[in-house]
Amino acid sequence: MLNRTDQLDLADLAIRLARQTGADYADVRIGRTSTEYLLAREHRLEECNQQSELGLGLRVLLKHSWGFAASQRLDRDAVSRCVDRAIDNARAVRPIQARPIALEEIPVHEAEWVMPLGTDPFSVSADIKAEKLIAINAAALGAGADFCTSSFLFARDERLFANSRGSRIFQTRTRSFPSFEVTAVDRQSGAFASRASLAPARAAGFDYVISCDLVAEAALATEQARQKLRAQSAPPGQYDLVIDPTNLWLTIHETVGHSTELDRVLGWEANFAGTSFVKPQGLDRLRFGSPLMTILADRSQDGGLASVAFDDDGVGCTAAEFPIIENGILRNFQMALGQAGLIGLERSNGCAYAARPTDFPIQRMPNISLKPNPSPCSLNELFAGVDHGLYIVGSGSWSIDQQRDNFQFSGQLFYEIKNGRLGQMLRDVAYQGRTLDFWNAMDGLGDASTYFLGGSFYCGKGEPVQLAPVSHGAVPARFRGVTVLNTASQDT
Repeated sequence: MLNRTDQLDLADLAIRLARQTGADYADVRIGRTSTEYLLAREHRLEECNQQSELGLGLRVLLKHSWGFAASQRLDRDAVSRCVDRAIDNARAVRPIQARPIALEEIPVHEAEWVMPLGTDPFSVSADIKAEKLIAINAAALGAGADFCTSSFLFARDERLFANSRGSRIFQTRTRSFPSFEVTAVDRQSGAFASRASLAPARAAGFDYVISCDLVAEAALATEQARQKLRAQSAPPGQYDLVIDPTNLWLTIHETVGHSTELDRVLGWEANFAGTSFVKPQGLDRLRFGSPLMTILADRSQDGGLASVAFDDDGVGCTAAEFPIIENGILRNFQMALGQAGLIGLERSNGCAYAARPTDFPIQRMPNISLKPNPSPCSLNELFAGVDHGLYIVGSGSWSIDQQRDNFQFSGQLFYEIKNGRLGQMLRDVAYQGRTLDFWNAMDGLGDASTYFLGGSFYCGKGEPVQLAPVSHGAVPARFRGVTVLNTASQDT
């Protein structure tokens, strides 16, 4: 990796050449993305991989058309070639571009931000990591699991952003994802049941991995997997649901996060489950959910996977703190640079991300979270309001249609709620609905003491695909009259 002086020299060269060639605006990202992945199966380590990618990406705006080019080489010749390609690409786009790109003014920043970090996971030896993984598996096997795999995934982004308006920003952030899955087998019937870890990925160091205590959770997960083997299959029908935040974060991601991305709303993005049922004219009008529903966007949550000081358009993170849904009403879309004017707004709100420096920055989610109930409300109080229902824990399989409307979500653990009390474990459950009907059926919400920060290490979007990290905070919530399917029955 080049030192910072050399990075700045290359960035300045790229911007200078782009402007000399006619670009009205130019920005450049130079950096390195490092990853490490370890996987253990039962009593042995099976994978231990480390990768590091260097790169440079140049974006130019030429007569209201974007052009982009990238290189994995970091030298002056590579910069010169990138400028020529980016300008040529912008010229090629102009004849087919339906609407010109107009950039709003944003503040200029000269800054450095390094994510607060405990123990750097890349400084911890592979031997220590392997020992931790095998200990997790041993705890599961000792508790009666037939199989157990465990893994650690770490990533670090080091990046310089510079633009022709004068911004020069260095940023470094690190994330960690500890995980396992246990499987229990009924030897007589051949049936099996699994339970994966509920520990979320976080923007954090190796000390976070240790704090998750996956050894203890693996033993508990094994006991729960054994219970799933003996559990009764849930009858399909209409149920009141209490959804744990370990499950609800994914529902927020798919139904709210993706549906309020402005590029999907405008029809620009259709990969990974399509566009969106939400329309620009719904802003400040659409009742998205019940008055209890407030969804906030931010880039500042402690441990948030999308937490960062500046997005990949160079917009400060304070511009990415806003309500998307407020008391049930749609209040904002997620926008990247140059998108706000398309729907009559003055300024975008810091929602751009490039998975690598060599990727074109596209609109991506900040952290998107369900605001807790300001009034005291415990999980047991949510149960107390249910006569016939289910409690759903942990994320599982899911599907959603091409408009982010009709959906189906499963989970990991399911419990009967009867006459206000939590009952026996059940299995074979998935809940189904339509986004607006579902969120308008929410009539109970946990308070801040029940808050959980979940999220996805890799959320896919774009073509070619880019993978982005994003967190979603949630609290347990109660939903009335939701359709539940029995996943083991062919009738449903």
